[in-house]
Amino acid sequence: MPRDPVGADNVAMTDANASDADVSAVDACDDDTGAALRAVPIDAEHADQARSRWVDLAGLGGGFGRLEDLGTWMAAVQGHCPPRPIVHPVAVIVGADHGIARTKRTSARDPGQTAATMRLIGTHEASVSAIARVVDVNVRPLDVGLDIDATALDDVDPRISRSRIRRCTGSIDIEDAMEYDEAAAAIALGRRVIDDEIDSGADLFVLGSIGVGATTPASSLIASLTASDPVSVTGRGSGIDDSGWMDKVAAVRDAAHRAKDARGDMTELLARIGGPDIAALSGMLMQAAARRTPVILDGVVVASAALVAHRLDFRARQWWIAGHLSTEPAHAIALERLDLHPVLDLAMPHEEGIGGLLAVPVVRSAIAVLAESPPSDDR
Repeated sequence: MPRDPVGADNVAMTDANASDADVSAVDACDDDTGAALRAVPIDAEHADQARSRWVDLAGLGGGFGRLEDLGTWMAAVQGHCPPRPIVHPVAVIVGADHGIARTKRTSARDPGQTAATMRLIGTHEASVSAIARVVDVNVRPLDVGLDIDATALDDVDPRISRSRIRRCTGSIDIEDAMEYDEAAAAIALGRRVIDDEIDSGADLFVLGSIGVGATTPASSLIASLTASDPVSVTGRGSGIDDSGWMDKVAAVRDAAHRAKDARGDMTELLARIGGPDIAALSGMLMQAAARRTPVILDGVVVASAALVAHRLDFRARQWWIAGHLSTEPAHAIALERLDLHPVLDLAMPHEEGIGGLLAVPVVRSAIAVLAESPPSDDR
């Protein structure tokens, strides 16, 4: 399969930059996502205004480094220069467990343990909750496929599991992760969650994930969509040893092979080797872009969803930035394919939305400098 072209910077990318392959991927989509809203290009005029303003601030331009990229991007996605402050950011943390961790030694943890983390998120006691308080971001936990009873978290918040798609997934090296209809339903659920949050005032999203075994389907999807070798995309995940890593490489290899004839249909690909978490995240990424709301991506699981969403809606990528670079090798491969440059590099394999959340104050700082600093001539 031909490789996707790597696009230009988010702000500079226009319709003319889209490849024929990207356009055909969108046109060929005939499932639930086909009739949905599409992303529009971000505002190039306000991006140009922001660049001019940075020159006025720094004297020459480039003096504020990545802050300039981020501030310019925010001006473009908001259609306003200087960009407005972020008022109501929301982190959506999507949870699902994956059967591959039960049948193969691809994780140091067992499916079902994710429920404890989801419970802590629901009670605001998790690590991501602590960071969210520091950076002033609301957190919404969402169970779409945890390996627990559907009512297990109702004592915390019945909304967490109210719309979940299924319990755990199949072992993707030998069977489908889920049914096609479940994949389509997960995409649609992701879109509805975004609509609900935007209608309630959300003006920035951080997307994260939790789930035992989740890096295996994420790596498998990235291998499939980037034509990468299984060895090059497979990392240590939750901390597996050498033997576990070899089992994980084999699982990624076998999953990618099972999906080789599904790469023209993203819903089918998700059904075979993805999961309800990755499908829901794909829907969220597309809907946020369609509703003109920026997104900060977290780790490798979200990045795999972004590759899928990019295939379904090639303009959506302009509305996303990468919050950080994880230590999972597939993450760097996916971000390179998407031409997204991480804000932070914390040498952190952990998912849970933490890296994405830590990028929020950097984005807020870029907005503040661009909006509040006087021109260099006035200093």
